[in-house]
Amino acid sequence: MEPISPAAATLGAATAAVPPLIAFGVNLGLRPDVLVAGFAGALAAIVLLNSVPCEGDTWQHLLRTTWRRVGVSVASALVAGYLTPLVLLVVSMPHALALGVAFAAGAGAERVLRAAIRRAEQNLTVSQQDGGPQP
Repeated sequence: MEPISPAAATLGAATAAVPPLIAFGVNLGLRPDVLVAGFAGALAAIVLLNSVPCEGDTWQHLLRTTWRRVGVSVASALVAGYLTPLVLLVVSMPHALALGVAFAAGAGAERVLRAAIRRAEQNLTVSQQDGGPQP
């Protein structure tokens, strides 16, 4: 039996993640088309840009990486679902560009959020060293 490739495992798990994402997203007031476009952007970033690289070649690594990729995809889709309407309002873009903006937001969400978390941690560390409030 042939081993499953990481891309096939990720796409298989991602297929199972789309219906719950849409079901919960609609309850949160998000547009399903924007969620799917953001999810597709996240998958494109994972597959083409390798934004969530594989750690090893064992089954344990494959499962861990697959679930991590699915989590990143769902989080990126939610970010796209919340940010796309805001971007359309702030920049005064036509609504015809909503899906393109959602795709781009989904593709870049993982890297942007990771950079924002790093910056927040650095600011917290600097403020603690300066005698600021302790958490």
